[in-house]
Amino acid sequence: MSMPSDPLVVTTSGGALTWTINLPHTGNAVSGQEFISAFESAVDAANSDITIKAVILTGAGKIFSAGGNVKDMADRQGMFGLEPIAQRHAYVDGIQRIPRALARLEVPIIAAVNGPAVGAGCDLAAMCDIRVASERASFAESFVQIGLVPGDGGTWFLQRAIGYERAAEMTLTGDRIDAGTALEWGLVSRVVPHDDLLAVTAELAARIAKNPSHTLRMAKRLLQESRTGHLESTLGMAAAMQPLAHRDPEHGERIAKWSTQ
Repeated sequence: MSMPSDPLVVTTSGGALTWTINLPHTGNAVSGQEFISAFESAVDAANSDITIKAVILTGAGKIFSAGGNVKDMADRQGMFGLEPIAQRHAYVDGIQRIPRALARLEVPIIAAVNGPAVGAGCDLAAMCDIRVASERASFAESFVQIGLVPGDGGTWFLQRAIGYERAAEMTLTGDRIDAGTALEWGLVSRVVPHDDLLAVTAELAARIAKNPSHTLRMAKRLLQESRTGHLESTLGMAAAMQPLAHRDPEHGERIAKWSTQ
């Protein structure tokens, strides 16, 4: 069970988890080893519990995530003080573990973006399956403004969310966009009043969680495969998964109800 001081606080409601990035003193920076390890552990725990059907990811306080720890960068602390070769390995063994962890997360994940999502924080939101924004949310792929490039896979995720041209505009200017622009560009599926954000995302997670767990996990895998795979490979995977779904007792129960409606 998570403690209030943990870098990632995990709570459960029905078949959904809420993961809260709990590092407000660093702007919910996601580059620290303690947070990354906690994040990986949360993914593995969700995958191993078949009763879990959805995850909500949000930030404590007023910020979703400011990305990397800028103070540590300025002070050349931790990985930011390493020589280039060692620093390359620190990225692979550090923040790049987050996109790899999310790539193996079997259940749908919803980003409840409660405030600024900057740099790696913007990328973290883009890694999620669905994004819901508070009216106070904003997004910035700000790496170039501090003389860096996205080191966490942001160039891969962002353009798949909003298309190459808009991703290029965000990446090459580093400029911030507000929640309304994010909605217009398709970066988020909806913008809601700030005080309603967690209730709206919880309701969305509950609607997802009404569906059979095995089916949800297979459907998410098909969505992921369809982003980068060929049609034939997706069709082959779907053909292999569908007989498993047909044999799930929950499918039998649900189809029986539908046939009598």
